[in-house]
Amino acid sequence: MTRFGKHPDRDATDLGAEAVQGAVADAGIDPRAIEAAYCGHVFQGMVTGQRILAQVGLAGLPLTNVENACSSGATAIREASLAIRAGEHDVVLAVGTEHLTGRSQGAPTPDPSDPEAAVGATMPGVYAMRARRYMEEFGMTRSQLALIPVKNKKNAAHNPLAHFRKEITVEEVLESRPIADPLNLHDCSPVTDGAAAVIVMSDRAARQYGNGRAVKLAASTLRSGSVDTQPTSMTYEPLTWATAEDAYEKAGIGPEQVDFAEVHDCFSIAEVLRVEGLGLFEQGEYPAAVERGEADIDGRLPINPSGGLLGKGHPLGGTGVAQVVELVRQLRGESGDRQIEGARVGLAHCRGGKAVGIEGAACTVQILVR
Repeated sequence: MTRFGKHPDRDATDLGAEAVQGAVADAGIDPRAIEAAYCGHVFQGMVTGQRILAQVGLAGLPLTNVENACSSGATAIREASLAIRAGEHDVVLAVGTEHLTGRSQGAPTPDPSDPEAAVGATMPGVYAMRARRYMEEFGMTRSQLALIPVKNKKNAAHNPLAHFRKEITVEEVLESRPIADPLNLHDCSPVTDGAAAVIVMSDRAARQYGNGRAVKLAASTLRSGSVDTQPTSMTYEPLTWATAEDAYEKAGIGPEQVDFAEVHDCFSIAEVLRVEGLGLFEQGEYPAAVERGEADIDGRLPINPSGGLLGKGHPLGGTGVAQVVELVRQLRGESGDRQIEGARVGLAHCRGGKAVGIEGAACTVQILVR
């Protein structure tokens, strides 16, 4: 994984190449062992993956570029795992990259065909409405919501690859620039550049190349939202639960067996909705649990030990792969000051995009076990 942040002198290809080289070195393999590759990105144009492979000397491999909104990188991992499970390949590269500062100048907006776009709603506006509704239904206070960026940026301060490396207070969250009431600047993920990569292997390849550091990808699931036949709940995500349910079934576990999770917290309220949607906390209970410290690194169920999107950053195509990088390092015991004691099962949730008539565009859940 590259350092996440603003990289004015680099591009998505360069960042992706750095991540690929790091993944190959971490795996301890000859890069010629890689048989195929998938590259997730959103705004980087045509054949970005081919440019990355050419830069690292891997041109000629079967390469598929993947665009699936914020889930692009996570979808690349799923495609890599499917190619292996199908017996087509034994060693596959999955990389996600994005140079977002060169492509985005403001808050992301829904597609022009969506009703939200017709009334001028940006994504911060949509999530602000969800926060208001959650406050109304479950009594969450503004200070409780502010504790989520406080927690995540505290974790990011100990992550050398994070966009933000400074802890903040509840007061700083509440006093930061208003974006869409009740969300302020610190409640929103930043515009970030970065890339991450993983090597996915079959059991056979892991035995051949293994160095005792492999982590099992127990499940990698993907769903798109179902057709809206009635107004979608603002405070619950059926798409998140359906994707998680698939993953739990494939991995042979339940949510109660998850030791920690990386969750798509594009906004502070999004962490609340996704954690509860994954079944990790009961609906309406997560904000109070955060207040009690249950989601801290030393808490009952750590959430976003990397700093999450709010602290680590959100380079769209790179995000889902970077979540898996964090899971792998935690499960290996390589996370330093952020290390979760005794972690054996990690979950990564990535969700993004909106399409007219359906609840959400793409949602992925990965479960890794050691």
